[in-house]
Amino acid sequence: MAEQRESHLWKWLLCTPALLVLVLAASGPLFIVLAYSFLTPGTMGGVRWEFSTEGWFRVFLQRDIFDPDEVRWNQAHLTIFWRSISLSLQTTIICAVLGFPTAWFIATRPPHRRALWLFLITIPFWTNLLIRTFAIQELIRNNGTINTLLMRTGIIDSPIQMMFTDFAVLLGMAYVFMPLMVLPLYAAMDKLDFRLVEAGYDLYASRIKVLWYVILPLVKPGFIAGSILVFIPSIGAYVTPRVLGGGRTMMLGNLIALQFGQGRNWPLGAALAVVMLVIVVTTLVLYLRWANREGGQVRV
Repeated sequence: MAEQRESHLWKWLLCTPALLVLVLAASGPLFIVLAYSFLTPGTMGGVRWEFSTEGWFRVFLQRDIFDPDEVRWNQAHLTIFWRSISLSLQTTIICAVLGFPTAWFIATRPPHRRALWLFLITIPFWTNLLIRTFAIQELIRNNGTINTLLMRTGIIDSPIQMMFTDFAVLLGMAYVFMPLMVLPLYAAMDKLDFRLVEAGYDLYASRIKVLWYVILPLVKPGFIAGSILVFIPSIGAYVTPRVLGGGRTMMLGNLIALQFGQGRNWPLGAALAVVMLVIVVTTLVLYLRWANREGGQVRV
């Protein structure tokens, strides 16, 4: 028993540096943000150490300018919340739909050629996110590549307004986060036993049935990992909505940055950040419970 206690003690001592890093570098900032959300805004930014729930109140509600006693829903914030969740879910779905055949194509290539295709998938990560976003802007702006080609071919007479719309933000985020879906799917498909696919065909299953009952269940962990990797950065995206959406298509990350910057309302920005964290965690928990549900039983 004494040897076991000593062994456990040494294990905890060895884990102490990592635990301190997690507490100070990961959990510490979150607790600071949570504390800021219950304070009073400073005159020129920052906070005053006076307890207040005004920041949380203004997340979803607002007072009338002329009648402070009149309270109504903050339609601007609710719209931004809905837009952020909707565009993030759409981005995840688009990346899943397009990423699955891409990963399948790579996984079915000869082994000596897969490294080349994976290299091509990872090339966008070599470039700064802002540069990649500006590349999308050059394609969809009024005098960009797409509108120029459509007008030269006579399909349209005037440019199509694609910039500063939800479509522009959705296109940009799908392009930026696509590799984060392809790589986990490829990792799941690389471990797939293709003899099971052949067995499905031998049992006279159609291509659709083999895909639905054999392939998709086996690569489900790749879908789960890819969805998490895409959804989390999408809902907090800042650069892509800022460049492609402008001031018209603001998302949650832009709203938080606005409150910490020009708005000079740090408690409200902190409250919005905590709400975003809650949305992400809640969505992921619900998604994981649904994804792992088998026969009406939740496995994890």
